Amino acid sequence: MAQTLNGSSAFTRIWSVDKYRFKAALRPFSLVVGVMSSGLGLALGWHESGSPWLVALLTLLASLLLQSGVNLINDYGDRDLVAERFGHLSSEQQHQISTSIRLNFNYGLFAILAGVLLGLWLVILSGPLLIWIGLLGVIGVFCYSQPPVDFKRRGLGALAVFLLMGVLMVQGAYYVMAHSLSWQIFWLSLPLSLLVALLLLANELRDYELDQLEGQRTLTVRLGYQRVAQIYRVLLLTVFALPLLLWLQGVAPGIWLTLLALPLIIKPLQLLTAEPKTRKPLTPLTGRLLAGFGLLQIVGYLLFAVH
Repeated sequence: MAQTLNGSSAFTRIWSVDKYRFKAALRPFSLVVGVMSSGLGLALGWHESGSPWLVALLTLLASLLLQSGVNLINDYGDRDLVAERFGHLSSEQQHQISTSIRLNFNYGLFAILAGVLLGLWLVILSGPLLIWIGLLGVIGVFCYSQPPVDFKRRGLGALAVFLLMGVLMVQGAYYVMAHSLSWQIFWLSLPLSLLVALLLLANELRDYELDQLEGQRTLTVRLGYQRVAQIYRVLLLTVFALPLLLWLQGVAPGIWLTLLALPLIIKPLQLLTAEPKTRKPLTPLTGRLLAGFGLLQIVGYLLFAVH
């Protein structure tokens, strides 16, 4: 299904009902964010927990449920655009699409509720401060893509995921293990948190031309493709500079292992100058970089920093 969009460039937007099917709306590739962020926090606090395996399992499950919930409710704003995007379909078909969007939203709310309930169990195991961490995360989740705040459409999506799915998730996972917060953990979370923000920027860069024609006010549309591509490059450099700095300061003895992920930046950097139609792999390749970097940071800490 296609709909031609008017604009300075000749683009054809492929509006597919498949986008709103459960599996597509779940966005399985993005679940790596929750696994890596919570996994890093768990690894950093592993040696401080009396029952690390149970706590780790509950935390990973809760983070996956919350991430899944965020993904499933993300398209809820499209419910008012069905007639515009699928005007060539029958009323019954449009109704089916709207129903899929609402069902995904309900599934998302259920996943978030299940994640919150697991979080309450973790509160009992760790401490009351986790309530406030979780509350802040849940509020942030709804503000990310839902009006009236809608960080995504205000150009604040990258900052929001950096804080919510990066820093806050790492600290929250660390807290359930160590029952305390730490500035050292904050610094150790920064490289991976920047990669979480880069994953969102990769998505915006991939869809820039289409978002521009549709009037989506993402950060990339607001600042322009070239500026955000440069921000992507600078943040990517920072991601690998920070571990070196932390290693030299003696804060993270095994973090130098993350340098083994450097080859994974080559293809994403090349795609930044590619034509729009060939830019699609930018998002999954950035996700692969995040997964590789995160896994190396976790392994490096467990091998060299845990005594």
